[in-house]
Amino acid sequence: MTIVNTAAARHPGLPAADTAVLADRHLNPKNRQPPSVFADDWWDISPGLFEAHIPNARMNFTAVPDRFRDGAKLYMWQLINHDDPNHRTTRGRRLALRSIALALPRLAAFLHWLDAHGIAHVADVTADHLDDYAAAVAALEATAAYRRCLLVEVRRLWSYRSLLPDDLRLPQAPPWGDERPSDLVGGAKHPRENRTPRVAADTMQMLLMWCLRFVEDFADDIITAYHEYLHLWGRSPALRKADGYTAEHTSPHQAELALRGWLQRLHQTGEGLPSRPGPDREQHVDWAHLCRLFDIGDHIFRPHRPLRRIVEDSHLPLVGPALLDTPVTGRLHDQPWRATRIRYDEAAELALMLSTAATVVIAYLTGMRTGEVLNLERGCAGHDPITGLWFVTGKHWKSARDHHGNKLPEGEQRPDPWTTIQPVAHAITALERLHPHQLLFTAQLHPARVDHTHASPEEHRKLRFGQGRTARDLPRDIKNLIEWINNHCDRQGLTDQRIPADPHSPITASRFRRTLAWHIVRRPRGLIAGAIQYGHLNVQITLGYAGTYDSGFPDEHAYEDWLFRLDTLAENHRQLAQGEHISGPAADNYQHRVNTAQKKFSGRVLTNPKYAHDLVTNPLLQIFPGRAMTCVFDPAKALCQLRPAEDDVRRTPDQDDCRPTCQNIAYTDRNIAEVRQHAAQLQDLVEDHLAPSLRHHRERAELDRLRAIIRRHDHGK
Repeated sequence: MTIVNTAAARHPGLPAADTAVLADRHLNPKNRQPPSVFADDWWDISPGLFEAHIPNARMNFTAVPDRFRDGAKLYMWQLINHDDPNHRTTRGRRLALRSIALALPRLAAFLHWLDAHGIAHVADVTADHLDDYAAAVAALEATAAYRRCLLVEVRRLWSYRSLLPDDLRLPQAPPWGDERPSDLVGGAKHPRENRTPRVAADTMQMLLMWCLRFVEDFADDIITAYHEYLHLWGRSPALRKADGYTAEHTSPHQAELALRGWLQRLHQTGEGLPSRPGPDREQHVDWAHLCRLFDIGDHIFRPHRPLRRIVEDSHLPLVGPALLDTPVTGRLHDQPWRATRIRYDEAAELALMLSTAATVVIAYLTGMRTGEVLNLERGCAGHDPITGLWFVTGKHWKSARDHHGNKLPEGEQRPDPWTTIQPVAHAITALERLHPHQLLFTAQLHPARVDHTHASPEEHRKLRFGQGRTARDLPRDIKNLIEWINNHCDRQGLTDQRIPADPHSPITASRFRRTLAWHIVRRPRGLIAGAIQYGHLNVQITLGYAGTYDSGFPDEHAYEDWLFRLDTLAENHRQLAQGEHISGPAADNYQHRVNTAQKKFSGRVLTNPKYAHDLVTNPLLQIFPGRAMTCVFDPAKALCQLRPAEDDVRRTPDQDDCRPTCQNIAYTDRNIAEVRQHAAQLQDLVEDHLAPSLRHHRERAELDRLRAIIRRHDHGK
């Protein structure tokens, strides 16, 4: 249930000191943060946020010059609780809370400029002042996007002038007239700004392979060991004291029987006593772990107590950190994936590693946004037995808006599920088995996390609001996972399977979308961890997004496709200029498209990835390199099974269904080199007189066809 704060009804007009900051905003019923009021210098707007993965969102008014602080509060309160009186944008009448939190420092930059120039009131600002400020912003060594946002914030302040007192009102005329902020601040000062770098191909391939191993091969052992760990952790002596338990939970006689039986089993199996370093750096019995094993208070093993003497008289060796009882069943290269059972002190770490590996698998193989992944809940994976498709359901926020165009703070269920592949379902199942929480990527994986219910006001201010893992923590978690994997490779002698460093570290979840798009476009026949082709995943992704470009992933895919086609075009034109010969039914069309497209697109800068959708459908760019041939694609002549739908402008040829008699085929000298290689391989097979007659005739016919292609190509030179 969503709560609507009705405090605004009690505070008509301007807010009072005790007026709620979120007076007219939906509040998250799961929130336990203390509410902020207008008089506070720090405003916590987290109660109005619903995404489980976000950190605390607080607005710091101490960063605003003293003379403007009250005015800044009043403006921000209006921004939070009232629609834009001028409704200047098409994106809604009211900003989202997280956008407002970002707006405050941008407003503060303007107010600091006024303060530095001796302007005491916003109402004293003139058009000349605004021009001077725009010039100062344009000169900043910052991204074009940031400079543009600084000017947009001034315009927004003007837009709300009717809701502000006289001394906070900018001049009646709109700042800078009809000029766009982007024109006022100029273009980018740095190349390729705001472009998310791809994860290096070698890094991504090895990272994905190991993450799939975690969720498919190691998960059973990790999950069972983690549950055993949690059972023992709940018996820790420190927790007993903290929770006020009595010292003894079993009788001394019961404890002695259990202890003697355990020591006897250690003797029989050749194992030793768990130990840890003491203050003298020497190994000593891990008495705390024995308390966990036998569910007894730590006073039972104090010096000279009977049970302690029994342990000391056993003369068992000290063998280091305590091992859990969970056996190692997972396999790696037909061997156990680890040499020893999982230790008590590493079980929680491995559980977090498993969760991180599942994040990588899901985020990379679905193309979801990071927030969409981190807000997935139990039961989100499904399988359609009729179509054989796997799918994932969940919420999205990016394009979830009400009838006014305002962002829906609660988000909404995505109308079409993400269509994906089975490894994603395996990752989701592993998370569902790992813990009992509703959120798959819970921040409460370990019960030691502070309980919001019992937190003090000071602890509340430090606690993160959301109950899910945060996107900002993922780079650290992925880094730790890679370090663990590489250390494991070193211990197991698998140095050729280490994950190489990425040149654009750190690896963030947001980089997976563009990396996936790159692999689908550039390596459609490449394998995902040796099993599934990226070309197949391309079909699943296309089905999953079903043309819904607000998902953002098709933008990434189209952008990568555009870059790839420009690279291909440049190489084709270079080869033609150097005298490359072209043959085949589409030879003339090939040369026309390459030469014309080079003139039209060479050196063109794509300022917005969204434009790539239009550009990649240009007929001049419909040239697709294939296996020993080039497809000069014309859907009217194509004999293959086109994809996707017939009325979709993004139709492309299915090169796995290429027909030799198709009129779209052209052969370059590079293609003919492949044809010659294939013909040589067939010649060896044809000369095998022991081959079955049917196969001999089939291969002889294919060899004759290839030789005819070669002759026609050579004859045309």
